This record gives sequence, C-alpha cells and structure tokens, in this order.
Amino acid sequence: MLSRTADHVYWLGRYAERAENLARTLDVQYRLSLLPHDGRSDLHGWTQVLASLGLAGAFAERHATCEPHKVIEFLAFDTGNPSSILSCLRAARENARAVRGSISSEMWETFNATWLEARAQAPSRFTALNVAEFIDWVKYRAHLARGVVLGSMLRDEGYHFMQLGTFLERTEGVARLLLARLACSPAGDTDGAVAQEYYPWSVLLRGLSAFEIFRRVSRDMVSPRRVLEFVILHQHVPRSVYRSANLVYENLRAVANAQSGETERRAGLLHAELRFGTLPTLAPQGSERFLHDLLARAADLSDRIGRDFLGHVA
Repeated sequence: MLSRTADHVYWLGRYAERAENLARTLDVQYRLSLLPHDGRSDLHGWTQVLASLGLAGAFAERHATCEPHKVIEFLAFDTGNPSSILSCLRAARENARAVRGSISSEMWETFNATWLEARAQAPSRFTALNVAEFIDWVKYRAHLARGVVLGSMLRDEGYHFMQLGTFLERTEGVARLLLARLACSPAGDTDGAVAQEYYPWSVLLRGLSAFEIFRRVSRDMVSPRRVLEFVILHQHVPRSVYRSANLVYENLRAVANAQSGETERRAGLLHAELRFGTLPTLAPQGSERFLHDLLARAADLSDRIGRDFLGHVA
C-alpha cells in the first residue's frame, strides 16, 4: 500500500475515534455538573478536562475566563479548534474522501453524511445549551460508522491501518479521561473506597459504556481503585486500555515491514505489561504517573508508525 493511502486511512481511524472520545469525555463532565456541587468544584472539573486533553493553553488564547458553556463550545463546536468534535468529524470526512477508492462506498457515504449533518445542525439544533443531545448523536454516528467499517471493509492493509489508528487513539482517549477524573478525586488516587466517590466513578463507567459490564462481571463496590483496575486491565471490556493495546499490537504485526521491528517490540512490551501486570506493579508511583507514562508511550508509538509506514520524516 502506498504510504500516502495508509496515512489517510490511519488518520481516518484516529479522527473518527477522537470525535467519539471527546463526546464521551464531555458526557462524563456534563453529567457530573448536574450532580449537587459547589461552583468551584464544577469549574475545577472543566479545567481538568482541558488540562487532560492538552488544550488548556489553546482555550486560554481564545477565552479570558473558564466557564462551562465556553468549554463545551470550544470542545464540541469550535471549528477554529482543530481538536473539537466538529473539526475531527470534518478531518475524518476529508481523509475518507482522499481514499474513496480504498474504502467501501458505504463507508464514504457514512462519514460524508455525518459531517454534512453535523455542519448543518450545529448552529441551531446542536448547541452548548443542549450538548447532551449532540453527545448522543455523535455516539450514535460512531456506532453506525463502526458497524459499516466492520461489515463492508476488505481485511487488507487499509483495514489494519485504520484499526491501528482507531485503537491507538482510544488508548490515549481513555487515559486522558481517567486522568481528568483522578485530578478531581478527593482521595487523590486509588487508596480507599470513599462513599462520595461512587457517583463520579459510576458516571465515568457510564461514559465508557461499561457500567452494566462492571456490574455483571464484578461484585466489588464502585470505587476509584476498582474502576481503574477494570478500565485499564480487563481483557474483555471493549474500551479498556488493555484491549486497545492488544489490538494496536495485533494490527501492527499485520502490516509489519523491514524497518518496524522496534515499533512492534515496543507495542508488544506494552501489551505484555498490561496483560500480566497488576495495578500495584504497573503504578508503584501512583495511577496518575502511570497514565502520563502511558500517554508518552502511545505518542512514541504514533511517531514511530509515522516514520516506519506513513512517510513522515523525523
């Protein structure tokens, strides 16, 4: 496969997944803002969302004060922000357009229709005042696109590059969501199960579509430590860090070339650590330190994939 085509398919997967991750992150913080709280804790929560996404500086350049509706507008609808949901949907559509000959017509129609509908309805139907409806719509379109990809795309190199981008992006998205929640946790980390933490961590599980799964497979109380272990290490949770790292490794092996040996080794090492590790052994210096390290390793893999396969120059 030409590196240019692989690049477009890879970033199609990343941008589509990034839009969904942003929607889920907004969903968690928006639901938390509806719980009884004081204004300072709500503001702290939105500030930590921006910080975990690495967008605090970009937001400060455009807004003098950090207010919830401004953060929602910036993350969801601001096309001047290249990392907003609308910008990601547009980027996914443009990458799909660039490789129309390498993807199915159903895929192109789905990504194109998603962008056209979002662009048309964001100024009126979808606003910061009814962001919950927009979040549900984004998740619905993400589910639709995922089904179309799985049901219509040839399992060739293009498919593997798209999956590679999707699950590398999901690894980062889940890690950032956990970091934002930890930064707002009164316990500061995973030690102890405090009663007041039940609702925030339950909301996080719901944001990851994992609350019912947690209840089904675990008899433990919802607490920071239990949720972290579940979301990071459980092998069968669709959005767990372990499962995403596993699929990154598998798809990387499927497209391996003569110069990707070290990239494959690093992806395999991360997968093995998550498969055989426990939270105490993986995070001896705390869960936040582990998650920051995970983001650094994911960024390293992204850079290496760019150099090994996509024609990026270091």
